[in-house]
Amino acid sequence: MPEAEGKKTGIVVPLGDLSVTVKNLRVRYKVPSTDASAYKSRTARLVRSLSGHKPKVIVNALTNVSFDVRAGEAVGIVGLNGSGKSTLLRVMAGLETPTSGEVKASTLPILLGVSAALVPNLSGIENVRLGCLAMGLSPEETEKAIPEVKDFVDIGDAFYLPMETYSSGMASRLRFAIATATKPDILLIDEALATGDAAFKSRSEEKMAEIRRNAGTMFLVSHAAQTIEEMCTRAIWLHKGKMIADGSAYDVARSYRKWAWDIAKGKTEEAAKLLQQTISDFTLDQLD
Repeated sequence: MPEAEGKKTGIVVPLGDLSVTVKNLRVRYKVPSTDASAYKSRTARLVRSLSGHKPKVIVNALTNVSFDVRAGEAVGIVGLNGSGKSTLLRVMAGLETPTSGEVKASTLPILLGVSAALVPNLSGIENVRLGCLAMGLSPEETEKAIPEVKDFVDIGDAFYLPMETYSSGMASRLRFAIATATKPDILLIDEALATGDAAFKSRSEEKMAEIRRNAGTMFLVSHAAQTIEEMCTRAIWLHKGKMIADGSAYDVARSYRKWAWDIAKGKTEEAAKLLQQTISDFTLDQLD
């Protein structure tokens, strides 16, 4: 049986049956635009200026994205803002309907921070009860989980205060703790580790490692290539809605980090060459 190993944690997990299959996924939106050139004729542009109506243009959020993931894998998803990362997670969680294509999963994927129905004017502990019950835990299981969640979030007496008094970091901690308290088979995490101190980051990483040890499947979206490299066994690179790389977390994260660095430093020629090489290598792999 194949195995997956996290670079930093050294956790070796036997890969099980298929957990998630994404096939030819396409998501297209029609959105209003202030670009007058979106109207093809001069008459149409004149009508727009008089009526105040904005033209609608098509945005391809995802284009023909396909991959298979097995139980026990930790898959990182990298890409610039607007590349389709969050859209992909929302479609996988069943929160958004694709234009075409399909997603099949062995169990319902849990998207961190969305699946738990949190209420701002309720306290942290009340939201833990509500969130755990909403995600399928029994009342007995929920009460048993509360002390563990309280220790995990480590926010002191704020645990008993309304969530509307929380900072964004405190709220993120609570959402992460609720989502992982249900011990999901498939967990989707969108930038959850961007908040919190080093101690919380370490606890979060151990919790994700525990999910993998139990043959769970994890998807992690992050702008931090190092986090992907350390926490994941595999990585997918999305660029303008297209999947341009799918391989080991180490290789994909390092290529993405180099490319993003070149972009940030204005080295457009070097970045373009690396991007083209990445696309070419991925295309050849698909043909093999």
